[in-house]
Amino acid sequence: MTIATGTARFTCAASAATIDGAAPMQPPQDPFRPYDPQYDPLLAPDPGAGRAYAPTWWVASAGTPPEDDGPLLRDIDVDVAIIGSGATGMSTALYLAQEHGIQATVLEANQAAWGCSSRSGGQGQNASGRLKRSQWIERWGLDTAKKLDAEIRSGFENFRHLTTQIDCDAFDGGHLHVAHRPEKLVALEAEARLMRETFGYATRMMGTEELRRDYCDEREAKGAMFEAEGVGIHPLKFTFGLMRRARALGVTVHTSSPVQGWHTIDGIHHLRTPAGTVRARRVAVCTGGYTGQALNPMLKNRIMPILSNSVVTRPLSDAELAATNFKSQTFLTDTRTLRFYYRLLKGNRLQIGSRSAVSGADAEHPVHLKLLTDAIARKFPPLTDIRIDHSWWGWVDMSHDMMPRITQPDADKKIWYAVGYGGNGVSFSTWAGKRLAERVAGKDTGKDVFELPIYHSPLPFPNVMGLVESRAFAPFRRIGQRALYKWYWLRDEK
Repeated sequence: MTIATGTARFTCAASAATIDGAAPMQPPQDPFRPYDPQYDPLLAPDPGAGRAYAPTWWVASAGTPPEDDGPLLRDIDVDVAIIGSGATGMSTALYLAQEHGIQATVLEANQAAWGCSSRSGGQGQNASGRLKRSQWIERWGLDTAKKLDAEIRSGFENFRHLTTQIDCDAFDGGHLHVAHRPEKLVALEAEARLMRETFGYATRMMGTEELRRDYCDEREAKGAMFEAEGVGIHPLKFTFGLMRRARALGVTVHTSSPVQGWHTIDGIHHLRTPAGTVRARRVAVCTGGYTGQALNPMLKNRIMPILSNSVVTRPLSDAELAATNFKSQTFLTDTRTLRFYYRLLKGNRLQIGSRSAVSGADAEHPVHLKLLTDAIARKFPPLTDIRIDHSWWGWVDMSHDMMPRITQPDADKKIWYAVGYGGNGVSFSTWAGKRLAERVAGKDTGKDVFELPIYHSPLPFPNVMGLVESRAFAPFRRIGQRALYKWYWLRDEK
């Protein structure tokens, strides 16, 4: 395995040279504030101030970023402040302006879309959170599951429409959920049947012959479940598109402006940044996996940040494309608990990702990169030892019950949040932003949809086997995570 010079996982910024025809990206960051590969949201007080982007393929190929309003340099009074400039934050700002006539002020600690939206796999699924529809039924009953499906489906269709309006390399080719072992087919078949018979989708099973003939020669595959609802995107181009639209409607975006202190006086939120304080009547928190423990007590210990690693190879040659029989850019995930997600990108590069280190301090260890290069060799043997051009990692916002929340946890405080997608936020984050905008604007009263569990309850604290919930378990979460990772590996691989 080779890592290309200048694009290794420890570099701080992509080259300014044109890549695969993309316009060169002008690095907006202060060179004295480099990317921190060991950043850990459970330990750091904030994500930094003006730090460089992670060295992702998305950053290298997104082209010139939109203009922003620079760091906040004075005290200001605003109606609505949004913390976080990823897809959720920018969608919230966009819909507040577009549908409610409210021009919000967005505060971003580092660069625009610095977190999940410049690091994700870009797989827009008809989902949010980690639970399948069969698990929705087990938890909430069939009636609620059907209502939640209608809401998630609306979110996906909204996302699908946006991808036709924003230049984001969208590929509307569905999703292949690949069985990596024969015994996984039973559960996939049951879920596909439920999707068809209960929820009205055209989900179907696919044999290995069809998969390898029409999509790619994935050698681990023992079959797959195909969902037509799936759009792969360039997540940073997409979020930049949301940002351009929002700023055109009067939204202000202050980069290099982390919230380093928050207190409330007479109902006004005082958000302290390094060079100025925002006094806001209403605050929406859209910080995802980069939600610091010190940001606000309402969120402390309610998100479990999980690291995910991703790599992108050099472009495949014609011979390699033929050897792997890539016929489609349809994205794939496999049935491991710590799943791999992968696809062929525009420009014929292979992207693959999976879970990695438990802590930021361990994120740079080469074993996590080897996990991905070994997976490439297993799934696509002709690509063994292919050069890796980009390697990075990012934090996923996992809730303790595996489902997101878009809610106002305390009706007496004008604070709302939308977090907890669990790695399935690429499509739903824009809809979450739309719903969050409704709530912030006070337009959620009397609407039945806001009685759904993802809207009607706060994020839970850590729990033991789903039985006992308590903030007292928070200091022990990573001990449990390490044990679970070992158990998942044994269950998936042995």
